[in-house]
Amino acid sequence: MILSAIMIVEVSLNYNDLCSALYRREKRVMLKMKNESKKIRADIKLLVLDVDGVLTDGSLTINADGTESKSFSALDGHGIRLWRRAGLKVAFLSGRFSEPTKQRAAQLEIDFCFQNCHNKLEVIEKLIEQLDITAENIAYVGDDLMDLPVLKYVGFAASVENAVDETKHAADYITQKQGGAGAVREVIEYILKNTGKWEPLMQRYIN
Repeated sequence: MILSAIMIVEVSLNYNDLCSALYRREKRVMLKMKNESKKIRADIKLLVLDVDGVLTDGSLTINADGTESKSFSALDGHGIRLWRRAGLKVAFLSGRFSEPTKQRAAQLEIDFCFQNCHNKLEVIEKLIEQLDITAENIAYVGDDLMDLPVLKYVGFAASVENAVDETKHAADYITQKQGGAGAVREVIEYILKNTGKWEPLMQRYIN
C-alpha cells in the first residue's frame, strides 16, 4: 500500500511537471507569434519609457531619512546610449516624482524627463507637437494600467514581461525579460535590429 501511494505521488508530480512544461512552451509560442505579428516602422524617432516597473523592477526602498532608492539596469543604460548614438531621442515618463529617476535621467543624458504625469497621453501629444513628429514615430514601453492610453496611441507599443495582463494585451511586443532586468535593452535591440540601425552601431566594437 505504501509503494502504491509513492507511485501515485510520483505520477501526480510527473503529470504536474508535464502540464507546467506544456504551459511554458505554449506561452513562449504565443509570445513569439505576437511579437512577430507587428512590423516595426523604420521611422521610429522617439522611445518613451515608463520608469517604475520598466526601468526598475517596480520596488521602492524608503530609507530611514525618508529618501528613496531605486535600482536600475546597466544593460538598459547601455542600450539607451546605443539608441541615442543612432541619432534617436528618448524620454522618461513617470506618474510620480522620484529623485533617483531625475539622477538616472541626468546620468544617461535623457532628452526629456517627465515626472508626476497623471495624464501620460497629454504629455505624448505635446511631445509630438514639439518635435514635429507623429504618433507613428513613437515607441513606448509600459507595464501598468496608466500606460494603456499611450500604448494604444503610439506606432509601436511594448510591454515588459511582468506587466499586468491588460497592458500585455495592448502591446505589439512583450519582452522576455522583466522590468529592471534588461527589458528596455531588449526592446531597443529589437527595434534597432529590425530597422537596419544595429549593424552600424556595432562597428566601433568589432573593428
